[in-house]
Amino acid sequence: PMGFAFSDRALARAAMDYAAQAEVTRHADWQAFEASVTGRIVLLSTLGAVRLDAAIFEPDDILLLGSESAGVPRSVHDRADLRVMIPMRPGFRSLNVAVSAAIALGEALRQTKGWPE
Repeated sequence: PMGFAFSDRALARAAMDYAAQAEVTRHADWQAFEASVTGRIVLLSTLGAVRLDAAIFEPDDILLLGSESAGVPRSVHDRADLRVMIPMRPGFRSLNVAVSAAIALGEALRQTKGWPE
């Protein structure tokens, strides 16, 4: 499973009672994932080129985050259609990956009017 550190049990625990509502697709490798992509790959990265508050999201974007410790391989970074960084105050290195995902997803949903009614 594409380098995830989650076991099925850990994923179920993290998802709490929402797991039944989620659609989970496991890809055999990066190539299988990439072949399934129909929209843009938007990578959240501390090396991102566009600040989150300046990024323009599209409804079919796929938000991709790497591991907290290692990020993503250079080839994945280079493949991304858009690289986005969350601005940080001087002296701060990065945010927890779950917090980063929530911030970016919230902004993407706001822009694309994806929040439920």
